[in-house]
Amino acid sequence: MRLLHTSDWHLGRSFHRVGLLDAQAAYLDHLVATVRERDVDAVLVAGDVYDRAVPPLAAVELFDRALHRLAGAGVPTVMISGNHDSARRLGVGAGLIQRAGIHLRTDPAGCATPVLLSDAHGAVALYGLPYLEPALVRDQLGAAKAGHEAVIAAAMAGVRDDLAQRAAGTRSVVLAHAFVAGGEPSESERDITVGGVAAVPAGVFDGVDYVALGHLHGSQTLSDRVRYSGSPLAYSFSEAAHRKTMWLIDLGPAGEITAERIDCPVPRRLARIRGRLAELLDDPSLEQHEESWVEATLTDPVRPPEPMAGLTRRFPHTLSLVFEPDHTEQGSSATYAQRLKGRTDQQIAEDFVAHVRGGTGPDEAERGVLSGAIDHVRVDDGLREVAR
Repeated sequence: MRLLHTSDWHLGRSFHRVGLLDAQAAYLDHLVATVRERDVDAVLVAGDVYDRAVPPLAAVELFDRALHRLAGAGVPTVMISGNHDSARRLGVGAGLIQRAGIHLRTDPAGCATPVLLSDAHGAVALYGLPYLEPALVRDQLGAAKAGHEAVIAAAMAGVRDDLAQRAAGTRSVVLAHAFVAGGEPSESERDITVGGVAAVPAGVFDGVDYVALGHLHGSQTLSDRVRYSGSPLAYSFSEAAHRKTMWLIDLGPAGEITAERIDCPVPRRLARIRGRLAELLDDPSLEQHEESWVEATLTDPVRPPEPMAGLTRRFPHTLSLVFEPDHTEQGSSATYAQRLKGRTDQQIAEDFVAHVRGGTGPDEAERGVLSGAIDHVRVDDGLREVAR
């Protein structure tokens, strides 16, 4: 059976205030064309279909067109909700849409209820694990505690129980939206840390033939059977070196895996350039970036006058300008945004405590209080979304 694994479309997202709907539409054209040209038997979409819980109308219309085209191609699609999606909104009409071959899996209660497909070699059970917010689904799934590993382990226990009751030789595929240990994050994924821990071990998915992951935006192979497709477009300059692809997976008669990367259309290349303004404007080696989206980091000791005007004369698609003077240390010159870059909510809160105490950070008990408060806010946000 041939599967096309994709994820993290983030429909409606922009790139440094540049709208990406046209690029996202071009990607979906490419997706449908690939389905037809490569004789795909099923499409797997591993979450974050939208960029936010209440997406703009144009993004909804784009999604609607994609569903119609996939249904028109006659190829089943299995799709889960991610941490950016509103599970309830994405799942509206799931029962009706299923009749057209589009299988939306947004309810944690359905983790162990597979979409059943078949080929010449027998049955294939596809299980959809939507993003599981631990504090919201712990009791529903019977997890031992409220943590990412615990709730995914509980969901996978249900998957294995269901699989054990099926005919011998039934092959299995799991879609999941999670941060799995060994994966390399970028700057454009939303933090899903709970209790200071976000990553789950890949071993939690043992026992199935293929795991189609979503959440991390770089295409990655954690093992032959556990892979991230990554996002089809770059959503931060930290992805400048990414090769944006989908996975074309051939699932053999005994569950063996053959994988091929299918390149996605690139609307415009990304470039990160660094140096003093005069050097950047004169360096002939940077000619290759003149039509790229550019993030420029200026190291001039004194901020040059009107630096963006100068940069855009040579690099008209400059979108981000960062100042890091080379005569001072990072600790004294970094902006507030630079100091927070790459830090979790927990780390930021602990840094604040240390700041107001003159350098003395929180003890273990206080770290627990901070962690609980952060988790409480996240759960409240989730409950408000459920209430909507």
